[in-house]
Amino acid sequence: MRLRTLPTDIDLLGHMNNGRYASLFDLGRFDLLIRTGILQIFQQKGWYGVVASSTITFRKSLNLWQRFTIETRLHGHDDKSVYMVHRAVVDGEVYAEMLVRSRFLRRSGGIVPLDELFEALGRPDDLPELEPWMTEWATATALPSTRAAAPSVWE
Repeated sequence: MRLRTLPTDIDLLGHMNNGRYASLFDLGRFDLLIRTGILQIFQQKGWYGVVASSTITFRKSLNLWQRFTIETRLHGHDDKSVYMVHRAVVDGEVYAEMLVRSRFLRRSGGIVPLDELFEALGRPDDLPELEPWMTEWATATALPSTRAAAPSVWE
């Protein structure tokens, strides 16, 4: 997706607000789902994706009116989640990159197992193995299950 940094994207320091990247990367995910036809399958099956966790790294600032491209690609999966990478790119140079771990749910309730997901969508043959740090990151940042207690206690 080709975009331009708008006045509503800018923070008090004069560059793209860090929180705005996540919202724009959401658009990149929806664009990918629409272009590949996956969104239509999700709608037919009553499925939807949610972000389970994400991390973003900033390299350079996007300034007011600057043109940039959002690049989105499926990176891989583990036994529960699908991992995507989003980039904000200017003239072929990465300005920011976000890793997103997504889960898929049914509108009627419950989780869509990845084998069912890939049966409906097909699994790309060229998905790389997850890098070890990605698996470690997913484990280290996980919160308790929605069925477990998660009291807000600061240690």
